Amino acid sequence: MSKILVIDDEESIRLTFSAFLEREGHTVLMARGYDDALSLLDAEPDLVFVDILLDSLSGMEILRYIRDRGLLCLVVLVTGEPSLETATQALRLGAYDYLQKPVNKVSLLHVTRQALRLKKLQDEKRALQAERTSLRLHLEAVFRSVPEAIITLNLQGKIIQANRGTVDVFDLQPDELEGTDYKESLGHFHEAFTHLVGETLRLRKHVREFRIEFRDGGGDPRTAVLDASPLVDSDDNFLGVVLVVRDISRMAGLERELKQRRSYSNIVGKSSRMREIFALMEDLSRTDTTVLVTGDSGTGKELVAEALHYSGPRAGKPMVRVNCSALSENLLESELFGHVRGAFTGAVRDKVGRFRLAHGGTIFLDEIGDISSRIQLKLLRVLQEKEIERVGDTATMKVDVRVVAATNQNLREKVMLGEFREDLFYRLKVVEIQLPPLRERRDDIPLLIDHFVRAFNLEMGRHVNGLTEEARSALMNYPWPGNIRELKHAIEHAFVLCRGQTLEVNHLPAEVFHPLDILSRVASPGERSVDRAALQNALERSGGNKAKAARILGVSRQTIYRKIREFEIA
Repeated sequence: MSKILVIDDEESIRLTFSAFLEREGHTVLMARGYDDALSLLDAEPDLVFVDILLDSLSGMEILRYIRDRGLLCLVVLVTGEPSLETATQALRLGAYDYLQKPVNKVSLLHVTRQALRLKKLQDEKRALQAERTSLRLHLEAVFRSVPEAIITLNLQGKIIQANRGTVDVFDLQPDELEGTDYKESLGHFHEAFTHLVGETLRLRKHVREFRIEFRDGGGDPRTAVLDASPLVDSDDNFLGVVLVVRDISRMAGLERELKQRRSYSNIVGKSSRMREIFALMEDLSRTDTTVLVTGDSGTGKELVAEALHYSGPRAGKPMVRVNCSALSENLLESELFGHVRGAFTGAVRDKVGRFRLAHGGTIFLDEIGDISSRIQLKLLRVLQEKEIERVGDTATMKVDVRVVAATNQNLREKVMLGEFREDLFYRLKVVEIQLPPLRERRDDIPLLIDHFVRAFNLEMGRHVNGLTEEARSALMNYPWPGNIRELKHAIEHAFVLCRGQTLEVNHLPAEVFHPLDILSRVASPGERSVDRAALQNALERSGGNKAKAARILGVSRQTIYRKIREFEIA
């Protein structure tokens, strides 16, 4: 219940008020005079009954004290000698009511209930106002602090308000924009502003992510993304447009740099075999033809897939990578095609598959030779029909995706053995790019060495100027079962050990300058054999890491697992 303070110099009145009010469930505080009342007012009572005539200062002084300090309690004055002048003064000072002695129980409780009901309404109103003020201040703080330029327009296209983001994006102060017509203020930057605002005013719908390039007030080039949304009030009345401008100049620059860096022309190689591949890639980059990239592990199959994507018309859309050997059949199916909620245990929500994520772009299916017959069938349908079906769903969805697949296995042999569908093989192998192993393109090793030296200098902040002749000779003579990936790791290994500016032979991995016999026994591509001794040595050198052991021997991880079972190696 409520807390009530009774101030009267007559003890009998104090006790009578207290008895009546406590029976109603209220907590009652009592004060004899002005000085006693001041300390009890700190307890923040909801209601105060005060006698006008006290021994010391009057009840009017207490009422004035409450008003001057902004205390939130309501005050009822009690007097035995009422007068119009006193009542007028009391109301002017903010008294809620005025009671005449003797005060009976009915009058006291009636005034108490009325006053406390008003006090409750006042408290709720103050709380609501405080919440609204807090929310307004919070929104204003967000409006001021977000880096995006936020501009609100009325139905006539006049700018109502703008935040500080306009300085960073347009080099314009908010007060320069407010009250102006948006066509005059923003239209000269790019015609998309007029189009976007006009569409939002006409359709009253959100128009999002319109990318533009323009020059700011200082003449510097900028790239931005525009969003326009309807401006509505709490009753959903349409008031105008909220325009959000997100500056992505830095990101756009990185995208351009990334596209240049991932161009196929930056795949290092000068051998005749690589020049033929470059010419083929240039032709393929302009088409949507499905491509199968084959070659030993570590020859750069993923780099070829990236080059085909980033040098072609789909470069601005997603490139999605899937390692088909890293997932079980069920997980791979869900990962590729997605699933609906409840499709299987653990499917607590819908999942978008990789094909859907790659819509408009490219999907790279690595280790394609390891997929099961069921996944092969579903993949064949995607290639034929250009549509997918999520796990647990009967509806189909169209997808526009270029497929680039890769494998280090002999798919023709798997087709002959019945392990891979022949129709899928020919669907994937519209055009095949066969990457030669590094041992068959030794002319490219010096170029690759210099390329990796430059890359690691940049990455590590070093100034290594090259290799000794002995170190280069060791790299040239090594059979490279792990191909380009192993060469890159060897150069990185040397960078870690080198303290000077020249990589020496002893900085290279031990197997490079002291080649083991097992590494020189390299068969032709797709026919490499792995004996027990070679497998054990590779596992020891990799610390038991099967992926690293596979790279050392130039075979797939599936081969490693199969050989471990075959040789019964613990």
